[in-house]
Amino acid sequence: MQDSRQAFAPSAADAAATTFPALATASDDVTDNSKTSRWSGVLGGALYHVEVPETWNGKLVMYAHGYRGEGNLLYVDDAPGLRRYLIQQGYAWAASSYSKNFYDVRAGVEDTNALALEFNKIAAANGRALEVPTKIYIAGHSMGGHITAAAIDDETYAAANHKVKYAGALPMCGVVGDTELFDYFAAAQVTAQALAGQANHPFADWSTISNQVLGTLFDMTDPSTLAPKEGAGLAYYSVIQNLTGGTRPMYDLGFLKGQSFYAPLGLFGSDGTVNGILNKSVVDTNRFVYQIDGDTAASTALNTAAQKLTADADANRPRTDGLRWIPKTNGQFSVPVVTLHTLGDLFVPFSMEQIFNQRVAAKGNSNWLVQRAIRGITHCDFTTAEQSAALDAMLKWERDGIKPEGDDVVTPAVVAAPSYGCKFSNSALTIDDTGQAAANTRPGADLARPCVAPAT
Repeated sequence: MQDSRQAFAPSAADAAATTFPALATASDDVTDNSKTSRWSGVLGGALYHVEVPETWNGKLVMYAHGYRGEGNLLYVDDAPGLRRYLIQQGYAWAASSYSKNFYDVRAGVEDTNALALEFNKIAAANGRALEVPTKIYIAGHSMGGHITAAAIDDETYAAANHKVKYAGALPMCGVVGDTELFDYFAAAQVTAQALAGQANHPFADWSTISNQVLGTLFDMTDPSTLAPKEGAGLAYYSVIQNLTGGTRPMYDLGFLKGQSFYAPLGLFGSDGTVNGILNKSVVDTNRFVYQIDGDTAASTALNTAAQKLTADADANRPRTDGLRWIPKTNGQFSVPVVTLHTLGDLFVPFSMEQIFNQRVAAKGNSNWLVQRAIRGITHCDFTTAEQSAALDAMLKWERDGIKPEGDDVVTPAVVAAPSYGCKFSNSALTIDDTGQAAANTRPGADLARPCVAPAT
């Protein structure tokens, strides 16, 4: 297991810190960001940051960060895309580094919950006595979206060592289909092999055929773009479109320019243990029916040729000492949940939203779910405006009981419409859109988000 591989620790400076910098002031701020209480420390081997506005509304939002890789350095993300909104609206927020890296959703849930439960003690220890939060919410990106969706699930609450009843959730670009993400990675590999004439080559021995397979499918002369070749390459392009959510706007730009598909390519040949989180393979491709649009015969041949991988029994079984190693997102919850996902994301693809929608519906809980599609071309490609609007919608829904608008993510004709995703996309940039604050709109917005008809 990954727990035995190495120690995990913050830097000496981070471990010793008792505070962290105030949020930069923007021209439209309605509060003095420097007057918030900001506390940093270590809890259960994890770093944390906590921020409470001068005038606090009594509510707390927990933030869950995304995948950190396999390094041993721990650090905190300060609720990116959400922090300014939270401060301005009077919410406190808190974020954990988690006590471990890797794809450790179990640690992410437990350490985030533990920090939520410690909130009042941290405040008191820093000289600010606060009432117990009247409501606690959770939001997160990518793996943090998985943590967010799992944290509100009934199975998680029943099994967790640190139990928190969240009042609402915002998973963004999230792995809300849990281990089905790793099935997708495997399906992308076995179809690539089959279309390049390597269908029966051992799945785990990807490195010896990678150059041949990729050279058959793609024009690799320009590393900034993933251009499919005629024939097998275009067939593969169609297969990946259907694996990741079907015909939809932004898929073409996501594949050609967004670069998020390089991440699955880099994971080809994995052993199914999710980099050692499990000790058996959880990967299963038996559920997939591969489709090459417009070519029934080629689709049939591909489905016959592609290797079928089957998960080991009990690879991700329930445990008696807390959560599963990879907690489930079963769709069993009864609090407002708003999700956000970009259409061109091919790392954690839009199909995650479709899987989650179906799971929630199967549990009879669709009335608690709103999903929003964003016309971005890569992973977590949101503006601050899009994220804060989604958070605002979730919080007001919980407060007022009025369900906000969302998108239909499962009806193929709706998802395929040229204007799909326009309703909640907002390409205007702010001071918090890192590296782009000087621009009025995100670079490439004319390509990625063409929601307004050009003037005639």
